[in-house]
Amino acid sequence: MQTTLTVNGTRHQLDLDPRVTLLDALRDHLCLTGSKKGCDHGQCGACTVIADGRRINACLTLAVMHDGAELVTVEGLADGESLSPLQQAFLDHDGMQCGYCTPGQLCSATAMLEEVRAGRASHVTGELEGEMRLTREEITERMSGNLCRCACYSGIVAAIEEAATK
Repeated sequence: MQTTLTVNGTRHQLDLDPRVTLLDALRDHLCLTGSKKGCDHGQCGACTVIADGRRINACLTLAVMHDGAELVTVEGLADGESLSPLQQAFLDHDGMQCGYCTPGQLCSATAMLEEVRAGRASHVTGELEGEMRLTREEITERMSGNLCRCACYSGIVAAIEEAATK
C-alpha cells in the first residue's frame, strides 16, 4: 500500500505491506533506529513515538493506519545540534544508564509535558480547576507506560521536573 508519513518534518512516500508496524517502517524502511523494539507487545514503551501530538507505542500500530500523520521520533526532538531542554535535563540528572529505553522515555515525556500544558488530567490529578501541578506522583503515573530496566526513575523524574519549568 502507498503510505505517506511525515516524520520529523520530512515527508516520506512508502510502498508497504499493510501488515508492517509503524516501528518496523521507521526502523527498516526509513532507517530511523532511535525507537527501539523492546518487548514488541506494547508493555515496555521503548518504541514510543509522537503521532499527531499524542504518544503511542509504535510496535502496536500499523504504519498504514498513520497515512498522512505527523510523526516525531527521538531523532526529531533536538533543534539541529541543540538538544531539547528535556534531552539536556536527562543528561544533567543521569536519567539513563544503558540508554535502551531513553528514546521512548524522551518521546513519552515530551508529549506528556504537552498534555499537562494543555490541561489534560491523569488518573491521579487532584485539582481539575486552574493550573495543573506536575507532582512526582503525577509524573510517575503519566510515565508508567515506559519501563527502565536499569531503574533510572529518580533521574528521569528529576529531568522531567526540570524541563517542566522551562
